[in-house]
Amino acid sequence: MTMPFYVPPEQLVKDRAEYAKKGIARGRSIVALETMDGVLLLAENPSRTLTKISEIYDRIAFAGVGRYNEFEALRVAGIRHADVKGYQYGRTDVMAKSLASAFSHTLGQIFIQGAKPYEIEILITEVGSTPSEDRLYKVTFDGTLYDEERFAAIGGQSEALTAKIGEGFNGRPDLAGGLQLAANAFREVEDRTIEGWEAAILDRGAERRSFRRLTEEELAATNEVPSG
Repeated sequence: MTMPFYVPPEQLVKDRAEYAKKGIARGRSIVALETMDGVLLLAENPSRTLTKISEIYDRIAFAGVGRYNEFEALRVAGIRHADVKGYQYGRTDVMAKSLASAFSHTLGQIFIQGAKPYEIEILITEVGSTPSEDRLYKVTFDGTLYDEERFAAIGGQSEALTAKIGEGFNGRPDLAGGLQLAANAFREVEDRTIEGWEAAILDRGAERRSFRRLTEEELAATNEVPSG
């Protein structure tokens, strides 16, 4: 009788993690910042059709890096989850924390039990009525959930971007200041020409649906942020 090939559990987890990290490292990063106007999300994205940042519910946004089909599937599932909960209970009962926890559980199960781990990282952000109520959640490929404050980054250069933004983050800036800070961090970390921007804000002043994409004019209005 042939004995099955044995792999120690710790080696299997290590191999899966290395596989996922290699895929994520190839993805262009995304940053999220709390500003006085709301939660800003900025990504390097040369594509005009495949978006990495999107609305997931009234005051909640989703951003993903890595394999597009994998984080897009999670985004669609998240929208359905939020719609059902909002219908059954109330729109105010849909919160970023519960969505991030659901994504964390799903990615954790896929990492342990799936044929292969997802090569993605995601951000779930929520804008509050005041800056202190803003929420930033980061979920990694293995389901680890991080509750971030003030700013967060995902993708291949996330650590360097987080450090660079932290150097210049002195209190919550306005929208233009947040764009400058985030875009300058991208250029310094990447040390090359950025191929294109994708930017959106969860607008604190909106009555219900707060997500809107920034226009070319809004990006170009800040001297330090060229339009993409």
